[in-house]
Amino acid sequence: MARKLLLLEDESSISEFVEITLIKAGYAVLTADRGEDAIRMIDGDPSIDIAILDVMLPDISGFDVCKHIRSLGRRTGIIMLTARSQESDRITGLMLGADDYVVKPFSPSELVLRVDALYRRVNPSPDEPETVIALGEFELDERARILTRNGSPIELTQVEYQMVSTFFENAGKALSREDILHAVWGDGYKGDVKIVDVNVRRLRIKLEENPAVPTHLLTVWGYGYKWA
Repeated sequence: MARKLLLLEDESSISEFVEITLIKAGYAVLTADRGEDAIRMIDGDPSIDIAILDVMLPDISGFDVCKHIRSLGRRTGIIMLTARSQESDRITGLMLGADDYVVKPFSPSELVLRVDALYRRVNPSPDEPETVIALGEFELDERARILTRNGSPIELTQVEYQMVSTFFENAGKALSREDILHAVWGDGYKGDVKIVDVNVRRLRIKLEENPAVPTHLLTVWGYGYKWA
């Protein structure tokens, strides 16, 4: 089955370069240079595994496209393309539901590594063992990749699911930011550990009664986080 990817980038030189790189890596690539066109493609093709979204576009922003994809409730992986000087763009994209970001300019090998890692999370192995982890009112079904609280499902992105799985499998254990980064994004990941902090903020909004005073996903000051 083809590994399908949507690339949203309005600079033709970057778009053509990225498209060729990803086709060589074995992906079927759909391209768009406007956000509204990308949304139409996403709406019309639920088999798209990953979307790579540039932030700055001539019509709506890549953030708007990211929000739209997440509103559909699909497991589509999302990577944002951001400018080196705009850290706020990276944080905004992650808080809106993006799984990762790549900073321009980037190398072909870096991009393929990020895409491959995200594809594996979006399409887990069918041989994954059947495991259910119950912690208090939460229950994580690792075969179905579903988290519930008191029987009600909680919608998670693939990165959020991987983080919850990592915390549940290590309940009560303090995990460093580097531990979490390697467990979720892989040993080859070269990004900033701040991506862990942003995703923890996002998880607390979904899992805590009061995200400002968490009782489950706790900060271990100067080190990382743990699930209490």
